[in-house]
Amino acid sequence: MRFVSWNVNGLRAALKKGFMESFKELDADAFCLQETKMQEGQAILDLPGYEQYFYSAEKKGYSGTAIFTRIRPLSVNYGIGTPEHDHEGRVITMEFADVYLVTVYTPNSKNALARLDYRMVWEDAFRAFLLDLRAKKPVVVCGDLNVAHTEIDLKNPKSNRRNAGFTDEERGKFTELLNAGFVDTFRALYPDVTGAYTWWSYLRHARETNAGWRIDYFLVSEELRERIAAAEIHADVFGSDHCPVSLTLK
Repeated sequence: MRFVSWNVNGLRAALKKGFMESFKELDADAFCLQETKMQEGQAILDLPGYEQYFYSAEKKGYSGTAIFTRIRPLSVNYGIGTPEHDHEGRVITMEFADVYLVTVYTPNSKNALARLDYRMVWEDAFRAFLLDLRAKKPVVVCGDLNVAHTEIDLKNPKSNRRNAGFTDEERGKFTELLNAGFVDTFRALYPDVTGAYTWWSYLRHARETNAGWRIDYFLVSEELRERIAAAEIHADVFGSDHCPVSLTLK
């Protein structure tokens, strides 16, 4: 089964930048989006063979997730079941025969770390949600997790040390998630690879110089580790300030 995840930074904008061509070329069984920035029905996608599921934020033009799937899910849930976290359209969970698929757009800690305290609460609630799923069957988690875990996951770690996405607190929560029984699939296959990024600022020609961050992930629960056939970063795909990432399970 092949999965793709992409923060499109506005689906309507991405549709004007070649999204449909990239969607076809990436050829996923389940294609997950983050930061759709739209309400369902604001864009009509012609995706033969796929069922479409959207989860929009209450605030228009903000956040939002979606999953397009060839395989009909056994069930679909929106949010993590906690009212304080479930008004920004951040999580969709699909149950398939042998796995749960979760797509997530993790809250950004914002400038001056204005939302870091909320982010810490979110991290604990989301980890508990994933562990509850894992107690039932294996879990695949994908999306923009808004954190570069280690120094090799961004171009300039020293100058970004206390910036959103590379604080000790955020990195620590990611470590807690891995220690709870989840695997960073890209690092499982490529533990020492550098220069592998998924997001680049629109400023200062960051993408041209590959001054990026790896903040988009596929994680799997430990029992799926041996089924990882491929974990890829598609840095040659444009249309957003993020690029798609993919996972193939045996």
